Amino acid sequence: MTGTPVWAQVAYLVAAVCFILALKGLSSPKHARAGNLVGAVGAVLACVVVFFYAHLDHLVPILIAIAVGTAGGFVGARRVQMTQMPQLVALFNGVGGGAAALVALLELADAGPREPAFTLVATAFTILVGSVSFAGSMVTFAKLQELMTSRPVVFRGLPVAFGAVLVAALVLAYLTVAHPGSWPIEVGGVLLALVGLAVGLLLVLPVGGADVPIVISLLNAFTGLTVAAGGYVLGNTVLLVAGTLVGASGTFLTKLMAAAMGRSVGNILFGALRGGSTLGAGTTSDRPVRSAGPEDMAILLNYASRVIVVPGYGLAVAQAQHTLREVVDLLGERGVTVDYAIHPVAGRMPGHMNVLLAEAQVPYEQLKEMDDINSEFKQTDVVLVVGANDVVNPAAKTTPGAPIYGMPILNADQARQVIFMKRSMRPGFAGIENELLFDPRTTLLFGDAKEMLGKLLAALKAQ
Repeated sequence: MTGTPVWAQVAYLVAAVCFILALKGLSSPKHARAGNLVGAVGAVLACVVVFFYAHLDHLVPILIAIAVGTAGGFVGARRVQMTQMPQLVALFNGVGGGAAALVALLELADAGPREPAFTLVATAFTILVGSVSFAGSMVTFAKLQELMTSRPVVFRGLPVAFGAVLVAALVLAYLTVAHPGSWPIEVGGVLLALVGLAVGLLLVLPVGGADVPIVISLLNAFTGLTVAAGGYVLGNTVLLVAGTLVGASGTFLTKLMAAAMGRSVGNILFGALRGGSTLGAGTTSDRPVRSAGPEDMAILLNYASRVIVVPGYGLAVAQAQHTLREVVDLLGERGVTVDYAIHPVAGRMPGHMNVLLAEAQVPYEQLKEMDDINSEFKQTDVVLVVGANDVVNPAAKTTPGAPIYGMPILNADQARQVIFMKRSMRPGFAGIENELLFDPRTTLLFGDAKEMLGKLLAALKAQ
């Protein structure tokens, strides 16, 4: 990094190592808190170092902006519930992409006629992809926050419109790089950013249902790549390293989540354009189901020797994880073997259930991933489904054309008995009915998860 003192370069290297260690720590619930702190320390170090060697203009506005951002981030993070964490991730990710695009626009405005071609390529890439990430992330935020419908938004001519803005973006990027003197370069950058916003909107609007978390992960990878490219433009090694880490991990996570859904990334992004996989039915059936009260469920659990708990987004909404842990602990004291089955896309973001249950101090060894526990459902007496839906829906295996068809699911339908805790008969996030609800081995316990688990705990203690 030209012009940067050796001590500052060493500090940036330490910050980059902190980011690597943070990712390693975040790969395990047991070390996630420590990994998060290490990453935060690295970020603070990277931000502070520049004040001690660079000659900064407009220092007061910079400090004011940092103070406002710090206060907003602190207050927001403290007030946001675990159920709203995916929205917060989408919002922060969009802000990151937008910031990278704005920085690249400023650098493009200062670029001279003899700017190296590769620098212009990196700048145009940052503007375009950063704008795509910003617009797409805002749409995912609106979908998850229910500011707009979570169903796919499609209209006649959408494929043509998307293709047109994509071609326009590529043409503008080419003109910015290959013919920077043919027009005011900052005008080309602004047009490229506007077209990038349109690409982001048209890319994410057709995505709906359970596919939104995967798109968040993909946009996170986009933001990482823009930060890395911005680091090259600015000559900042720590941005280059951090962005590359985020881009690589986000891409890998997107592929893992798509595999967990049994779908390709292309199908997730463009399936609705063909009228297919992301279009949920959204209907409520009037078929009869079997339901019972907490006392009956307590008897069923008391006579079980093997129980598997399947948590889902409804558990997070009700903030019932602590009560659930008390139920599981009581069953364990009575000799019942209990584990939690964690689907890779349970909840609305990767690791949502792991974090939620870790908050309730559930032992890590009780958290079993889908591939590790699926073979055990056949030997299970009772499966307790708490707030989950699509991840146990047999339609994924039996109904071609269903939005989740082909998605690997937890084999709850293979257990001897199923207790399904649910507020109502409304469909899950994918917008289709769950055939497991109508299985003769399934008994529904209607109501708020926290309230029903509390009554179930009381009934277990009374026996």
